[in-house]
Amino acid sequence: MAKETLLRARTLTREFGSGETSAVALQHVDLKVAKGEFLAITGRSGSGKTTLLNLLGGLDRPTSGTVNFEGQDLTTMSDTNLTMLRRRKISFIFQSFGLLPLLSAWENVELPLRINGVSRGERHRRVDEVLALVGLGPRSRHRPYELSGGEQQRVAIARSLVVEPGLVLADEPTGDLDSTTGLHIINMLKEASSERNITIVVATHDLVLARMADRVENLVDGRFTRPEAALR
Repeated sequence: MAKETLLRARTLTREFGSGETSAVALQHVDLKVAKGEFLAITGRSGSGKTTLLNLLGGLDRPTSGTVNFEGQDLTTMSDTNLTMLRRRKISFIFQSFGLLPLLSAWENVELPLRINGVSRGERHRRVDEVLALVGLGPRSRHRPYELSGGEQQRVAIARSLVVEPGLVLADEPTGDLDSTTGLHIINMLKEASSERNITIVVATHDLVLARMADRVENLVDGRFTRPEAALR
């Protein structure tokens, strides 16, 4: 039985600038992602991976084309509605972690729930659960500068999962990590996808990560090409 489609992009084009100085980052990209799928987007720097993630998550709007998430066209939604959607249903994981330095790991993970108005008891339950999931329960009161790079990325993963999203978009989540730590991060993402039925789209240079994905799409100069070339 075919899985339900969660995310659908049609003929996405993103052009920056205008006239002779314009640059086309994406050209007529089509993409369909099933609910619970773990998809890797590969490609060299400048191929359009980050631009595509930003469009899929409503952080940017395309020059042309549409993005449909759970039956809603993100390209026609107001900024306010997009913000509310991202708070509740779409999470992001960045290579730079994006943690607040003055907050502990526990407080960094709790913050999205505070913003969403989740009750205190429910916040505590969810934060403790996801920190245990990524193996950081004993380190939960440490601030980011007291944690290793791998631990900081695990905090970022916990923060992305705590809102119980339908979609997680991860931009080079293993890019600054050593191979052993990177493998742990990949396994955590894979587990989240399979056990929690969360759709995960990862932009990556990491061929180990790509090989563990359910599917690979390769971007070259803003267009999808044969994924096998990315794995050689």
